[in-house]
Amino acid sequence: MPRVLVVDDTASIRFLIRTNMELAGFDVDEAVDGADCLKFLRAAEVLPDVITVDVMMPRLDGISTVAAIRADPRMQHIAIVMVTTQGHPADIQRATTAGVDAYLTKPFDPDLLVLTVRDVIGRSDIRRESS
Repeated sequence: MPRVLVVDDTASIRFLIRTNMELAGFDVDEAVDGADCLKFLRAAEVLPDVITVDVMMPRLDGISTVAAIRADPRMQHIAIVMVTTQGHPADIQRATTAGVDAYLTKPFDPDLLVLTVRDVIGRSDIRRESS
């Protein structure tokens, strides 16, 4: 079963994403912010296939979290979907530069989220096989 790590400081958003991912057949873990995410990933024996991450979070924001994940060779292959209210082109560019694979703005269509997650996992698998 594919595994997703949901990173958002809002419990209701984590619940919404978790519910939709579980209904789509994913195993789901959660983190409350970027610092919690990195702590989880560093301790994980099995890394997630994909991470959904918000931009605006306490302690460590989503852009810094993505940059830290992309800088770690053990985690570089993980697909990342930014799920945020920040929809300005400059925000999208910052996220793309940091290394996200896809960008969705809140409120999001749950079906589109599931399709996006599946798509980035497929692209991540191709990257992993070619390296």
